[in-house]
Amino acid sequence: MNKFLLKALVLTSVNVAVFANAQFRTRNRMDKLEDFDEQKFSWGFYLNGNKLDYRIVLHPTYGMKDNQNLVTSTKESYSFGAGLIAKWRLNDYLDVRVEPGLQFAQRQLTFNTQSNDAYAGGSVTNPPFTPIPLQEKDKVRDIKSTLVDIPVLLELHGRRWYNSRPYVAAGVNYVVNLQSNSSSTDDNMQQIFRTTTHNFAWSAEMGIQFYFNKFKLTPAIRGTFFMNNEKVADNATTPPYWASAISTLQTRAVMFVLKFE
Repeated sequence: MNKFLLKALVLTSVNVAVFANAQFRTRNRMDKLEDFDEQKFSWGFYLNGNKLDYRIVLHPTYGMKDNQNLVTSTKESYSFGAGLIAKWRLNDYLDVRVEPGLQFAQRQLTFNTQSNDAYAGGSVTNPPFTPIPLQEKDKVRDIKSTLVDIPVLLELHGRRWYNSRPYVAAGVNYVVNLQSNSSSTDDNMQQIFRTTTHNFAWSAEMGIQFYFNKFKLTPAIRGTFFMNNEKVADNATTPPYWASAISTLQTRAVMFVLKFE
């Protein structure tokens, strides 16, 4: 379903671009929405398809064995989202955009960490623990996320060329994970992988704005990268098969966005 949505968004933008290009070749074509970008404030909405994964830095003791990674992430996870657009015009070339949205994601981590039984006796830096046999349900964690994403972007655009205008944008995001389980007293011993609720990220974006009679359509590509560590440690009595095997866990996403203003 998510892959289908992403393909549909791509095909839609391609068809619109082809149609717009046909408009640009018309010698006597009239410019559309000529005064639209002169507004101090304007509004809109967007739809997007996402490809998400995790950037993982493993613990050198519990997360690796003989240069082999004991924790892996599903390489491709597709999802979707939607949001609103508020634009503040600064001058002819700069805008500030706030684009709050809701993003849905599901990713998977696999823990092949049974070999950590070798550290059951503990050391000066690692407490002892009681080994347990890892069943299949212990090795795989499906992590569902509902993200309230609030990016603030500074947009730099070129001069309008007929009914199109290219731009680039960059900024910071405040992201709330509504399914983080960060306040849960249960952890991976009860099959609950916990992450942080409040997160910060940075984003970069590029796209082309197309002007039509009634609206402006913008297909764009955005990359979003979390700056903080999302991992929440397991309880002190939990063996180091799961969260202890990870030093740093950070979301990274590539989004294809369709904006309507």
